[in-house]
Amino acid sequence: MKKLFASLGLMFALLSPGMTLAQEAAAPVEDAAAVETVTAVAVDAAAPVPDKGDTAWMMVSTLLVVLMIVPGVALFYGGLVRAKNMLSVLTQVMAIFCLIAILWAVYGYSLAFGDGGGLNWAIGDLSKLFLAGITPASTAATFTKGVVIPEFSFVAFQLSFAAITVALIVGGLAERVKFSALLLFGALWFTFSYLPIAHMVWASGGYLFSKGDLDFAGGTVVHINAGVAALVGAIALGKRIGLGRDAMPPHSLPMTMIGASLLWVGWFGFNAGSNLEATGGAALAFINTILATAAAGLAWMFAEWLLRGKPSMLGVASGVVAGLVAITPAAGLVGPMGGIALGAVAGVVCLWGVTGLKKALGYDDSLDVFGIHGIGGIIGAIGTGVFVSPALGGVGVADYSMAGQVVTQATGVLITVAWSGVVSLVLFKLIDLSIGLRVTEEQEREGLDTASHGERAYTL
Repeated sequence: MKKLFASLGLMFALLSPGMTLAQEAAAPVEDAAAVETVTAVAVDAAAPVPDKGDTAWMMVSTLLVVLMIVPGVALFYGGLVRAKNMLSVLTQVMAIFCLIAILWAVYGYSLAFGDGGGLNWAIGDLSKLFLAGITPASTAATFTKGVVIPEFSFVAFQLSFAAITVALIVGGLAERVKFSALLLFGALWFTFSYLPIAHMVWASGGYLFSKGDLDFAGGTVVHINAGVAALVGAIALGKRIGLGRDAMPPHSLPMTMIGASLLWVGWFGFNAGSNLEATGGAALAFINTILATAAAGLAWMFAEWLLRGKPSMLGVASGVVAGLVAITPAAGLVGPMGGIALGAVAGVVCLWGVTGLKKALGYDDSLDVFGIHGIGGIIGAIGTGVFVSPALGGVGVADYSMAGQVVTQATGVLITVAWSGVVSLVLFKLIDLSIGLRVTEEQEREGLDTASHGERAYTL
């Protein structure tokens, strides 16, 4: 027995140093792992890494907005004009997209989202001229602290917004504007109206951003801005020859239906993509883009049915676009029932805008850009101040009061109307004095497809 205890004691004596050495050898490894963990946490805190899901959603959203422009806007507008002007509208929309895409990369992004120093209330700077300093590793902030997306994806997404805004103006000038004048106006208006309004509303330090103006996806920046420019342009150009005397029906309502459908599909990227993250906020904007649009389409249809005795396809399609416009500034801020209310109001009021208001004032906004985008944008912008209320299902904002927020929203509307109106009027007048705005009477009667572009949409 003594020999057994002696053997056990010797074994423990021999094992103990080994165990101690093993523990001592393991300690540096554990310490190193702890250091690596702390370092990784520090790196993550210093430089957030974009989530692959958010990145993928932003690229898909950008593609959807491009779909809205070409072919969405192009086909919607193209079907509404006479056959002899079909290709002119398609060309104008596509050329404007190309033009604004390049200008955005050259200086637009920098001026819209840069820090303008003493002028930061209205415009950014040129620190990112030609996209200087932006690399695949660059990131842009989202609405959640510490969450970022690749800056190139943000640049591309905002590029599509700028392009569609300028393209929308085509509808107010269709069938009589000179192609060269349109391109010149598009470049100048983008510079002096779109970029300042976008900066004031969406950039940190912008005047309306600082005041608490809510514009989730572009009610003021895109729709009111473009709608007012189209209205001013329609007045500056004058009425189309034969308006009120000659029949000017849309030449292809099926094409307009296809365009409206593509707009609705693309608008999910427009609205839900503006959340900048693939989260519940994007889902809210997504469902609102369905419900508000459906409500507006039905409201326009039933109102037209009541007034004219028949519901038209063009009426339903126009109501759908009106609903898309109205929900844009509110998409991620109001509840689904608030979205339905906004859409229903927009459907009825925009019908009045393209009929009663247009007739009373006597302007020739060829494809009703102001009646749908201008008026729909105003309804959506001001309505956001109401339906963002948590009591009405909205997400709420800090220090919210309905009256105060409505005043803020109305201020944003008035500033946008005044800014776009003045800039547009000055530019149209200068262009008219220099190269001329309108094609000749002979060219207008011939049709812009052949007169401006030397081709025809249809050969029968």
